[in-house]
Amino acid sequence: MSSFSVALRDFTPKSILCLRDYNRNLFLHDLTAGVTVGLVALPLAMAFSIASGLQPEAGLYCAVVAGFIISALGGSRCQIGGPTGAFVVVVSSIVAKYGVDGLFMCTLLAGVFLIALGVSRMGTVIQFIPRPVVIGFTNGIAVLIASTQIKDFFGLPIDNVPSEFLHRMEVLVWHARSFNPMATALAAGSLAFIIVVRRINNRIPATVIAMVGATALAWTLGLPAETIQNRFGGIPSGLPGLQIPSFRPELILRLLSPAITVALLGAIESLLSAVVADRMTGDRHNPNVELVGQGVANILSPMFGGLPATGAIARTATNIRSGGKTPVAGMIHAFTLLMVLLFLAPYAKHIPLSVLAAILMTVAYNMGEWQEIPEIVKLGWSSAIVWFATFALTVLADLTVAVEAGMVLAVLLFIRHVTQTTTVTRVTRAEIESGRKHSLQLNDVPEGVAIYRIHGPFLFGATEKLVLIEEELNKLPSVVILRLRNMTAIDSTGLHALATLADKIRASGRQVILCGMRAQPRRLLTMAEFHEHVQPENLCRNVRDALGRAREILSAA
Repeated sequence: MSSFSVALRDFTPKSILCLRDYNRNLFLHDLTAGVTVGLVALPLAMAFSIASGLQPEAGLYCAVVAGFIISALGGSRCQIGGPTGAFVVVVSSIVAKYGVDGLFMCTLLAGVFLIALGVSRMGTVIQFIPRPVVIGFTNGIAVLIASTQIKDFFGLPIDNVPSEFLHRMEVLVWHARSFNPMATALAAGSLAFIIVVRRINNRIPATVIAMVGATALAWTLGLPAETIQNRFGGIPSGLPGLQIPSFRPELILRLLSPAITVALLGAIESLLSAVVADRMTGDRHNPNVELVGQGVANILSPMFGGLPATGAIARTATNIRSGGKTPVAGMIHAFTLLMVLLFLAPYAKHIPLSVLAAILMTVAYNMGEWQEIPEIVKLGWSSAIVWFATFALTVLADLTVAVEAGMVLAVLLFIRHVTQTTTVTRVTRAEIESGRKHSLQLNDVPEGVAIYRIHGPFLFGATEKLVLIEEELNKLPSVVILRLRNMTAIDSTGLHALATLADKIRASGRQVILCGMRAQPRRLLTMAEFHEHVQPENLCRNVRDALGRAREILSAA
């Protein structure tokens, strides 16, 4: 096979692969899901745009243009793309420093970087970012988003909200007594409605119902709450026009750092979203094609006045829960938003800003992954320090600085982990005898058992190697043994990957046994309460005990 044929195969968008067997039944599923997720994306797109310091239509233009392209050219079957909360902080910072033209230039550069990452087959880049760093800046971004919405949530009369977190909180506290009771009531009611409805049935588009209901109430009763019309003069109807951003050569060097941040955020969130989609559908995304699709979307989005775009985890999950089967659902989602722009834009001007703030509050909470914090902290001081440093710098300093500092700390700890795996010991007769319990050659492997072994440090950057087991999962026998005798060290990222694999094996109806853990991996597995993913009796000291346990499972079947 020629290199051109290999490249064509490896970089074929998922939409083309899915359309080979497309039929009416798939289309009906995609139509329902696409319209549903399009309505869900409507208030989010406007809210993200307003929170970023732009007109509300910028978020809609992004969702229409980038949403269509990400589905058409991406590497995930059910990915939904568009503006997301992760970009709010960095976009508002860029707009404040360099203006809207600077943002559009930055987004274009980020798109080029994303295409370069995809073409150079760096789609596994997410594996090289430790989990404490990802969780740290995700938590930090969530806190920042929530803090930017306090003004509109309570209807505080503040003309300019400071960009620095501590100064912003000081100003908000200073103006706390001047809150608008009606705006606060609309926001609190909308927030409570969204929370209650999601607990009852997560498939119901609670944000859409809350937005429509609160808008109708405020409009009918003439409640004194600030709306899109009061602040922005409404939303223009019709298609977004093609407009080449003004090119300012003097900004290129200064925009390189924020452009890399936008590209890095886009890569992380889109690939995380694609992984979530894979878990929900059983499919497997192509990370390199996904990055190329994201890159093209971010080059074209600013040409129509749109924001930076990436894969949206919540909207992707909504798409799948609503029955989405192929990228056509994502394209229909973009078309739904376009229809809203064409026919319903005049009504959007009545939406209270406090309601959009309430919606963003729920987004901030849901994107925070707060349940991961105790899991990271209980693994020891090293993971906790990396998480806290990234979180604190994200909130108090700058997202770029936070990611850079978190990565430097993680690399230093990586070096520490690796150096700790080097040992010099004398081989004794007792050690030779004890080693027989770990020898595969001296122990019979019964039928119905598959054994995999992990060699070397299992740290961030190496976890994608578990793909080998996932790809063979449907062909494996009823018992899978993971032999960890030669796994010299593990970190929180490796633990998360191992736990995810164990859950997948158990979900497939098979039993998984871990054996031969050395001191450091055994200690972290215990601290992480790994028995929640594997039965306690399936954590064995050596391969002899593991094979004995496997025989018990097979005889009981």
